[in-house]
Amino acid sequence: MIKPLPPLALIAGSTASGKSALALELAARTGGVIVNADSAQLYRDIPVLSAAPGDRDRARAGHSLYGVIDGATACSAAERAALARGEISAIQAAGRLPILVGGTGLYLRTLLDGIAPVPPINPGIRAEVRAASVEANRTRLAERDPAAAARLAPADATRTARALEVVLSTGRPLAAWQEQREGGIAAQVALAPLILLPPRDWLYARCDARFAAMLYGGAVAEVEALLARNLDPQLPVMRAIGVREIAAMLRGELSREQALAAGQQATRNYAKRQYTWFAHQPPGEWPRFGEPVEGHLSEALALLDA
Repeated sequence: MIKPLPPLALIAGSTASGKSALALELAARTGGVIVNADSAQLYRDIPVLSAAPGDRDRARAGHSLYGVIDGATACSAAERAALARGEISAIQAAGRLPILVGGTGLYLRTLLDGIAPVPPINPGIRAEVRAASVEANRTRLAERDPAAAARLAPADATRTARALEVVLSTGRPLAAWQEQREGGIAAQVALAPLILLPPRDWLYARCDARFAAMLYGGAVAEVEALLARNLDPQLPVMRAIGVREIAAMLRGELSREQALAAGQQATRNYAKRQYTWFAHQPPGEWPRFGEPVEGHLSEALALLDA
């Protein structure tokens, strides 16, 4: 007799799309545990700016991997996936339903499909590539990995540098490594996914309201504390939506009204990128829910079939 695969529910979508409300309802109905799949919510320094679950939500359901990493640490997608694998396995072993919730597409893809086993890059090659101009790197990439050079946008400095350093350091194109993904759990679980794609006007209005609530509800104190630590501005926590805008306000470069408008715009821009990714990148057979979650919880949960 074949043993059935352990279940895993997945609720994904852009920021402010209603993921948390839906997950709480599913957890209440199933006794499940909500597992974070959002990169910003891993960091304990920014619970307000990352819209992490508060005490009331935590009292309604178990939550895992929220606020577990210090902002001074840069946690990679592979490291985040390893944390999630351990939590999901433990929840399943306890006979409960893990409910994976988040909007970071790379994190979800790494967890489910695995990651390319690219060896560590030679530090000298990395320094050389990162010091060169994007034009120089594109010229070298066209010689060593023409398929990647043709695929990448001319101004995409980050991905161009990554593709070049991989082929120079390993002798193989990045695409060849990506064909050997390892560590994914998709084949080990009975996945019940749902993508939230609500009307954009509803979504953007929620983005604006959310950032306003953050600005007046504790986010300023969070950014003040981050700035006091003199952290590397390239750390993920320092690049979280709202940190740059509030920091500019604290330095006197923006008024509060300007910081509010800038933070709201940054939130909408981020939500737009997430929306586009989730509309097109996940498998076509994954259900999409196009209504606002508010007032439609039961219809959305019916699609999960968890």
